[in-house]
Amino acid sequence: MTRREHELRAMFALAAPLVLTELGWMAMGIVDTMFVGRVSADAIGAVSLGTSIFYAIAIFASGLLLGLDTLVSQSFGAGDLDNCHHSLVSGIWLALLLIPGVMGAVWLFVPLMARFGINASVLRDTAPYIRALNWSAAPLLLFFCLRRYLQSVGIVRPILLILITANLVNAAGNWIFVFGNLGAPRMGAEGAGWSTCVSRVYMLGAMVFIVWLRDPKAFLVSWRPDWRRIGRLLKLGLPAAGQIGLEMSVFATVTVLIGKLNSDILAGHQIALTVASTTFMMPLGISSAAAVRVGHAIGRRDPEGASRSGWTALAFGASAMSLAALVLLSFSHAIARLFTPQAAIIAAAVPLLRVAAFFQLFDGL
Repeated sequence: MTRREHELRAMFALAAPLVLTELGWMAMGIVDTMFVGRVSADAIGAVSLGTSIFYAIAIFASGLLLGLDTLVSQSFGAGDLDNCHHSLVSGIWLALLLIPGVMGAVWLFVPLMARFGINASVLRDTAPYIRALNWSAAPLLLFFCLRRYLQSVGIVRPILLILITANLVNAAGNWIFVFGNLGAPRMGAEGAGWSTCVSRVYMLGAMVFIVWLRDPKAFLVSWRPDWRRIGRLLKLGLPAAGQIGLEMSVFATVTVLIGKLNSDILAGHQIALTVASTTFMMPLGISSAAAVRVGHAIGRRDPEGASRSGWTALAFGASAMSLAALVLLSFSHAIARLFTPQAAIIAAAVPLLRVAAFFQLFDGL
């Protein structure tokens, strides 16, 4: 087997579970949209607006933890597990420091929404949805930290299992809270927020258990904050967080502007945004695999292997997004109908899905 063939197999073996994990992550938002899509267009609009605002803030914070990919994977490639553990603890400290800022920023944004001229019927459902979703910030950031540690040491299948079961928890929660089953009050869009919160608490608990089970020594190091290492994580993560944060802010701003129009248009925008975000999970998962493979190669001082891993990942990403573009162009109407039976919302979503098809390849690369 040539080195190129070996890299293709190794990259695929690592990327496939990570892509499925990212798709499982997005499946939560899809399930939320599908459930509230059976309530009203206003509920879909509320989920769209609330999700965009929350993630514009939370994703920037989670981006600051991306430095773990570099520190942990390079230490693992060099065979220094103790250093991996210290980076994990520093990542947890950074996540704990970020949580109050994220939650505070989201809370402060809620009363400002009324000043942006957002459709009143949509705004009525948005505020309680955001308040419920905001309680998921802590488990979300801590889960993100532990997940990046696990995948950086090449453990990916348990992450996929957690996301699959978390989707079942989220679907059950939506059925209970959105529609008011099993004696729960009918909460509509707010119920989707609480369901997401419950599923993320489950994800964090399951992730802590998996890390302890697979690597018991991971938590048996000094928990005294290593400010130098935390600073290095910030230095590595800030450029990525800035890029991700700016992109998410653009989507959030557009969503707020669309929120001034009618709820059908906002709902159609939410469907298109959800689908485009879902297809983006494929190159995102591949890029996570690339970060691990490149980091391992650098850790063992193999620059040729690092270059081979990077180019292999780019080829995978280009192929996946070219296929996604063809699917969006060919089946836009069928995709929209998966989310809602309402003709007006489908009519608003279809042209947006076709527009999204044209930026798939460039977004993925």
